[in-house]
Amino acid sequence: MKNFTIFLVLILCSILTKVQAQETFETRVKSIATNIEKVTKEEKEALKKEVEEVNVQLEQGTITSVQAEEKKKALAAIRAKNIENRVAEYQKELNDLVQLKVNGKIKSNASSSDSIEIKGKSYKVTYTITDSTYIDIKGMKRRYQIRKNRNEKRTTSQFVFAMGLNNLVTDGAVANSDYRYWGSHFYEWGMTYNTRIAKNNNLLHFKYGFSVMYNNLRPTENRWFVDNGTTTDLEVNPLHMGESRLRNVNLVLPMHLEFDFSGKTIKDDKTYYNTHKSFRLGIGGFAGLNFKTKQVIEYDIDGYESRNVTKGSFNANDFIYGLSTYVGYRSTSLYLKYDLSPLFKDNPINQNNISLGLRFDFN
Repeated sequence: MKNFTIFLVLILCSILTKVQAQETFETRVKSIATNIEKVTKEEKEALKKEVEEVNVQLEQGTITSVQAEEKKKALAAIRAKNIENRVAEYQKELNDLVQLKVNGKIKSNASSSDSIEIKGKSYKVTYTITDSTYIDIKGMKRRYQIRKNRNEKRTTSQFVFAMGLNNLVTDGAVANSDYRYWGSHFYEWGMTYNTRIAKNNNLLHFKYGFSVMYNNLRPTENRWFVDNGTTTDLEVNPLHMGESRLRNVNLVLPMHLEFDFSGKTIKDDKTYYNTHKSFRLGIGGFAGLNFKTKQVIEYDIDGYESRNVTKGSFNANDFIYGLSTYVGYRSTSLYLKYDLSPLFKDNPINQNNISLGLRFDFN
């Protein structure tokens, strides 16, 4: 008899396990929907009782009508928050359920569009086994997107903005420069594409795109740039200048080999390669064209101010090229650029543009 009892218990356990394993997608959705409806009903009933208590206090004269209205609003807000928090748990459960359905880990008796009944009411359950699943329960339509992770793409794009200090290297040195250190600036903006080189390794990336560079030079000691035919020289202006600035605008194609230490993330047996999430180092260069050079002079003579803008070549090189590098964390980097091409074509002494500043790569 004892053996028979043990045998019967084992059979019952086996049957229960099998029944539980065969629980379908629709059955579990129905269960979640019932719980959501129950939560909403409980909170509404509780709010109804609380409002009735407030009405009793109002009739007894212990509170004013204004106080009663404020209490009702506060109680309604609390109950609404309770519904939101409690339903959120079931929504998470529903989201996980959808993921199991999409991954084929749970059985379904329904077609791609079916309905279930809860207390005599029919609710639509729609699911498409592609990239998205839609669930509509009691008028609450939810879209559960099975996101294709952007980091799976070998190539991503970024908007680049950089700014900082600009100067010229003369005879291999920046010391004792003829240009203001803090007054000479550069700006750069552009678009880049970032391609992971190895399919299954995230360290090396090839970064390329286009940028517009604005390089400004402000001479010291009341000097300005004078085009003397074949050369461009710095000369002292006999008039007092409030501002003296030479600006070169270049359109360039930057290219860098980027070392990205963001690593990878493994989730649900899938590998996702992150970008711009950790330390980065870029080494490369740029090449392009100078398409605008102008000099801006502002005078202040006896209280009269005037501004003169002169556009021309100023014997600046039309084709520019150079080296650049950056090192930083996430989207922010320290940025260094050096022009291998001299700023002016035929000046007896080569002067090369150099820039140091901050660079921002926004995904």
